[in-house]
Amino acid sequence: MKTKLTLGVAALALGGVLSPSIANAAAQDYGLEYSANVGFYSEYSFRGIAQSDEHPAIQGGFDVSHDSGLYAGIWGSNVDFNDGSEANLETDIYAGYSGSVNNFSYDLGVIYYAYPGANRSLNYDFVEFSAAAGYDFDVFSTSVAFNYSPEYFGDSGNALYSAFAVDVPLPSDFTLSAHVGHQSIQDNTAFGVPDYTDWSVGLGYNLGGFDLSLAYIDTDLDEPGECADGCDGRVIFGISKSF
Repeated sequence: MKTKLTLGVAALALGGVLSPSIANAAAQDYGLEYSANVGFYSEYSFRGIAQSDEHPAIQGGFDVSHDSGLYAGIWGSNVDFNDGSEANLETDIYAGYSGSVNNFSYDLGVIYYAYPGANRSLNYDFVEFSAAAGYDFDVFSTSVAFNYSPEYFGDSGNALYSAFAVDVPLPSDFTLSAHVGHQSIQDNTAFGVPDYTDWSVGLGYNLGGFDLSLAYIDTDLDEPGECADGCDGRVIFGISKSF
């Protein structure tokens, strides 16, 4: 698909042009640092629900951060909501402030989710405010996060997503990750599903500079009529590269 190819090439171009040896060296005097990433995934899942109609996705992004803790970036992925040709791309634009004190880390930000090409009457675009905190216990690390939207996807009213995650380093450079989150939505009918809980468990491994991931993802949307497609348990494989 043209969307997938364009996104992948753009992310690779950013990674090549704005490499640490060029862009970061040039911006060092200003306290800026650039990074980029590109990845291939067997499926794009967002909070346990398929975003690419259970088909593969190519994703990529570009970030700039400052010594002060301020950061901004853009990220994109092909999407398929099985709604004809209304939306085939998601673009997230975000900014925030992050930092750490000893083993404690924090992050405050805002994210704008855009779906170029989708009919405006669908009201797909939305904004979220995020807050997250984490602590590294050396043998494992934990984090909690909250994302609030005053008007969620599909004009479904205010929504809150709460999540808790644990990462455990394993021998031979493997990482075990587990996650559980809960999404509450004011207008469930407009969104298409009731409030739900999602969870995942997975393994990560870095091979020659490439990040490999394998995760099992599921939700509690298992009652008839709760979710037509893309909410059941499934395994997702990914490979990504950061520059």
